[in-house]
Amino acid sequence: MLIDTHSHLNFNAYRDDADEVIRRSLDNNIWMINVGSQSETSKKAVEIAEKYPEGVYAAVGVHPIHLAEGIFKVKMDKEETVLRTKNESFDYEKYKDLAQSKKVVAIGETGFDYYWRPKTKKKLEVFKQKQKEVFLKQLELAKELGLPVIFHCRMAHRDLIKILSENSEIRPQKEVAHGFVGNSEELQKYLDFGFYIGFNGIIFKKIEGIDFEENIQKTPLERILLETDCPYLAPPDFSENRNNPLGVKYIAEKIAQIKNLSIEEIAKITTENAKKLFKI
Repeated sequence: MLIDTHSHLNFNAYRDDADEVIRRSLDNNIWMINVGSQSETSKKAVEIAEKYPEGVYAAVGVHPIHLAEGIFKVKMDKEETVLRTKNESFDYEKYKDLAQSKKVVAIGETGFDYYWRPKTKKKLEVFKQKQKEVFLKQLELAKELGLPVIFHCRMAHRDLIKILSENSEIRPQKEVAHGFVGNSEELQKYLDFGFYIGFNGIIFKKIEGIDFEENIQKTPLERILLETDCPYLAPPDFSENRNNPLGVKYIAEKIAQIKNLSIEEIAKITTENAKKLFKI
């Protein structure tokens, strides 16, 4: 058994065949957590999860890139949604209501993203501040509900680490660094915080300054989670053009190779990790 702890079958890319993809995944003994990026996709994740008695779960939250309204324009990702632009606010009570579903196992994905940024320094600071404000509200919600948090962080580890250090009173007890892309020092800081570390298909890419094999070696097996981030980041040997939870086995195989362990052991321990963290 494998658990894809970060999928997006709630996205527009699966508008015609989400149930078919889910059935194929479950038939192959792969469970999944569909993660929200804003109100529309969070609601959809819950609706999908509630259709299945077991093996399909949801997380609800606001991705930082959806906070660009009034600051700068970001091209809409049609794989994600065709109904909304990249503009979003965080309605605490709305997300709290969504999270009442027994199928909601986390808040997220939330965090910081400095990849897309406005052209002026002044607007960049406004954007960073807006991300921080919404991030802290989501931490408060997670703490109130006793749920773990799924963190998205791109080109912003220094700020995320600083803000978590300064706001320890609202830090949740359980957290995961989704799709971790950072250096060994940042990795160690997250491990010191008690984070689980999510690895997905990006580990097959070459990124300057990042050593994915070293990061995987340094991450204790009991802290590793498997992800696809589908429909994105399909592993190079995956036979389908659009990634889906079936791609998680390639992540497991790569980690097994790096850790010099069997695929069975990786599957067993990462599944135990996911069940423990998300209480599924």
